[in-house]
Amino acid sequence: MNHRIGAFGAIALCASTATQIAPDLARHIRDTRKEPTMTDLQIRTAVVTGQHAFDVPAFTRLFRVLPNVDAYVQTLDDLVADVGNARDWYEVILFYNFHQGAPGQSGQESWWDKGARAALERLGQTEQGIVILHHALMAFREWPFWSDLVGIEERGLGYHHDQRITVHVEDPVHPITRSLVDWTMTDETYIINEPGSGNQVLLTTDHPNSMRSLAWTRSFGEARVFCFASGHDGQAFTNPHFRTVLSRGIAWAAHRE
Repeated sequence: MNHRIGAFGAIALCASTATQIAPDLARHIRDTRKEPTMTDLQIRTAVVTGQHAFDVPAFTRLFRVLPNVDAYVQTLDDLVADVGNARDWYEVILFYNFHQGAPGQSGQESWWDKGARAALERLGQTEQGIVILHHALMAFREWPFWSDLVGIEERGLGYHHDQRITVHVEDPVHPITRSLVDWTMTDETYIINEPGSGNQVLLTTDHPNSMRSLAWTRSFGEARVFCFASGHDGQAFTNPHFRTVLSRGIAWAAHRE
């Protein structure tokens, strides 16, 4: 028997084999595309910073360990410029910035002034979730739009560093705080007005150097808003209760609770 296969025979054999495996390969590719990846399961979250220093390593590690969050840390300038056309792609926008005044009222005709106000005023026009973290509560203090967003009028600012506070679970049935118990943590505290009507307070403290409400939810147009006054530095970022509340708050804002 001649065990050698000529060139044309080899080509025919390869073609025959390819014909047999092609449907299986195509089916495998289709099935793989249908399977959600870890990133698909995570919540696409823009984390917006600017005009306030923060503990970059601890802040970065915080979002690396939140299992349900796919975080994209950026400045407010980046969010406004939206070079990657991703602003509407995010499921949640988390603000950790401290810009003051009001966008568009600086007296300068810069691209930022022109674009920032329009970009931010789109908040609440869709169900894209909004999270306001720590010092972002006091951003844009001269802008009524931001006061309405966070649910506090007249946002005067007083603060105290490194306060040891007891956090009380005010609402034990809300998806963000369900099954949690009171805890203690060290963090910077704020003394500002309390959230007004239309807010659901989740966490409180009786510390004399702090506002009473620490976390609350509200609606803003079509969006869910979660406000969390805690979160100054690594002392808070490494606290497991803080991490749980933040993770659940992002999920709730994204309608993924």
